[in-house]
Amino acid sequence: MFVKAELICVAALCCLTNLALATPHIQNWQSASGAKVLFVENHDIPMLDVAVSVPAGSSFDAKSGVAGMTHHLLDKGAAGLSEDDISRGMADIGAQFGGSFDQDRASVSLRTLSSVAERNQALNIMAQALQQPAFPEAVLIREKVRLISALKEAETQPESIADKAFQKAVYGAHPYALPVSGEIVSVEKITLQDLRDFYAAHYNASRAVVAIMGDVTRAQAEAIAEQLTAQLPVSDGRIALPAVTMQIPAIEQRIAHPASQSHILIGAPGMSRSDPDYFPLYVGNYILGGGGFVSRLMNEVREKRGLAYSVYSYFMPLKQPGAFQIGLQTKKEQADEALKLVRNTLTEFIAQGPTEKELRAARQNLVGGFALRIDSNRKILDYLSVIGFYDLPLTYLDDFTARVERVTVAQIRDAFSRHIHPQAMATVIVGAPEAQAENAGGKNQ
Repeated sequence: MFVKAELICVAALCCLTNLALATPHIQNWQSASGAKVLFVENHDIPMLDVAVSVPAGSSFDAKSGVAGMTHHLLDKGAAGLSEDDISRGMADIGAQFGGSFDQDRASVSLRTLSSVAERNQALNIMAQALQQPAFPEAVLIREKVRLISALKEAETQPESIADKAFQKAVYGAHPYALPVSGEIVSVEKITLQDLRDFYAAHYNASRAVVAIMGDVTRAQAEAIAEQLTAQLPVSDGRIALPAVTMQIPAIEQRIAHPASQSHILIGAPGMSRSDPDYFPLYVGNYILGGGGFVSRLMNEVREKRGLAYSVYSYFMPLKQPGAFQIGLQTKKEQADEALKLVRNTLTEFIAQGPTEKELRAARQNLVGGFALRIDSNRKILDYLSVIGFYDLPLTYLDDFTARVERVTVAQIRDAFSRHIHPQAMATVIVGAPEAQAENAGGKNQ
């Protein structure tokens, strides 16, 4: 009896493991409005998650801050609904209405109960905010004051100073160098017409990606996608970003700041979402600095020498190559020592690649943790948005673990040697050692 019960438990655990690792079945189509739709049907819980993304991020700004302000004001009044009407309308049914914004895209998202009354009310409000924004002038004036105050505060923070200088050093005149939140001198000049013009030019159904996850049928999902995009502006054509200059000069910029620690950023343009080397770079970076306490940078900088509490590296894949970045904070008197160690560690990693032992551990961690990447409707919704927006294969989630497992040391070494050049990177140090810090500008190495 005990043996039989034990076998049943083992079988049940195997089923749970297989279920946890099962990837969602993604359906896709183009709506009558021209939007791309990705849908996962799941009736396990009575919830619906929806997101609509458009290529309307900060890199499309003609006037810095307009893209972000346009996105921010979508739920501040629409189609006869006031800001309070929208907020109360969602709160009354327990729905969550939000969004996200970065260099590439602006997204509006909704989480609601899937029961008919609650779902319909939430979707109606979302459709009005997305397709009939009012951009109230009084709200614009208020939000400009709020944003300018936040930007002034950011100008005093070493993290913000470092990030802004780093993006400029890495991207120069490319739109990716524009601050996501905008710049004070430009935000002050934003007008209602700027918002209306930007909305008309960039919030188009033909460029929209609708992600739907949860407790609705395919027919209901088709109706939802059409409801949310049918009244979006009509586009004259796609707006393409200029190519990123991959080879940048070696620049080191030291900026004085009274902070007790130096904030250091090192990097260069890295990879795009569609880069053929995505998985070798992804797995390699996990070993280098993306794996927390098991990463090589953490071991060399913190564990062996105690030069920083935390040190990390990551790639930010975007439509065009996003930045590869290494970051750390350290005592001012240790800044040069820590910087030298990070550079040496990176150079050695690129020249020799990881060890087979490091690679085996990384593959095990990444594959073993994959189930946690898709263990909720919200996480799956985020993946649907990314897959649709960046034109990734619909089998991306199905293929993920297999592609990680196929990565070799040679592939990592080759990919890093072609993408990352230690002698041609931007370095920004905010709160640099006083004797060497420069109040403005930088120096070429």
